Amino acid sequence: MTDSASNAAFAPITQDVHTIPRKLPEGGKLNLVGLTRDQLRAALIEAGTPERQAKMRLGQIWQWVYHWGVRDFAAMTNLAKDYRALLADHFTIEIPQVVSRQVSADGTRKYLVRIAGGHEVEVVYIPEETRGTLCVSSQVGCTLTCSFCHTGTQKLVRNLTAGEIVGQVMLARDDLNEWPQPGDPKDETRLVSNVVLMGMGEPLYNFDNVRDAMRVVMDGEGIALGRRRITLSTSGVVPEIARAATEIGCQLAVSFHATTDEVRDKLVPINKRWNIKALLDELRDYPKLSNSERITFEYVMLKGVNDSDADARRLVKLIAGIPAKINLIPFNEWPGSPYERSDWERIEAFADIIYKAGYASPIRTPRGEDIMAACGQLKSATERSRKTRAEIAAEAGL
Repeated sequence: MTDSASNAAFAPITQDVHTIPRKLPEGGKLNLVGLTRDQLRAALIEAGTPERQAKMRLGQIWQWVYHWGVRDFAAMTNLAKDYRALLADHFTIEIPQVVSRQVSADGTRKYLVRIAGGHEVEVVYIPEETRGTLCVSSQVGCTLTCSFCHTGTQKLVRNLTAGEIVGQVMLARDDLNEWPQPGDPKDETRLVSNVVLMGMGEPLYNFDNVRDAMRVVMDGEGIALGRRRITLSTSGVVPEIARAATEIGCQLAVSFHATTDEVRDKLVPINKRWNIKALLDELRDYPKLSNSERITFEYVMLKGVNDSDADARRLVKLIAGIPAKINLIPFNEWPGSPYERSDWERIEAFADIIYKAGYASPIRTPRGEDIMAACGQLKSATERSRKTRAEIAAEAGL
């Protein structure tokens, strides 16, 4: 591939081409879900809200939508009846449609979700003893074609809007019946206590919409998840990492998966543009810029590919000086995959080398494998035509 062709292959996805407008096709009403506070205030004024009242109205509507989960303007009882009618004439409160819901034997829930244009994405909720993690998608498909990832075999269709990203959090709270009820005692228990941008797509190739969505989710008067409860996972879009630190400030996870450029070029093709050195040089500043404690390095364990003792020792040397933990992920197989999961003894030996070097090295327990909801297995149902193992291996250069 030529340098120009390579750059084109990994160029950022422009918002105006690949993200649909916020207006719905019927009636031209503006969907309020996903608007930032500034955007919502401007929309209310444009619709006829007196500017001197806009801040108050914004706060009232924000709480109804994001604290109470209300979707009907008529139910916003602290607003005058004529103002509720004005809102209903100009706006709508819409979230993506749940097409199907599967529940794994381990309690993991996977939602197939339909968005505007009839496209589909998948959302996964993982209940644990002390928290509940929601894995949300940022794109329909993916632009990166990582060879071990099922989502990477689905071509990119478009970016999700901020509203479609926030809507994934809201639909999970709907399903879990987590919205508070007026008059009930205050309950600090959070079923959706953590959000990870680890679903379909590369979040940093949809930066503006991801940033705006996370600002909504983090807002203290609504869903109110703190920035330390949100983790953004990137394959290594180096130019956007510093922006993520300063404009979002959430926790960062990096899909690392290899300790040499030769292997990472095959597993994570974006490495051909920003190699391991360029990525690590950028990551060294992230904890300081974002006030994060450490970076998580995600490392999928592939039998005979990246799981040797030498790989473990190289990994420790590469990340030296970066506050970090290493999540070791047993490979979750999918139909047509050219890889196999590393043997358990090999994973434990790899983890032991990292641990003895002073880094946390938890081995992630696979969740939701029986419903294809585990890490690297997501792919919308309408795009599940399987490539053959040979085709995928050929694309990966194996």
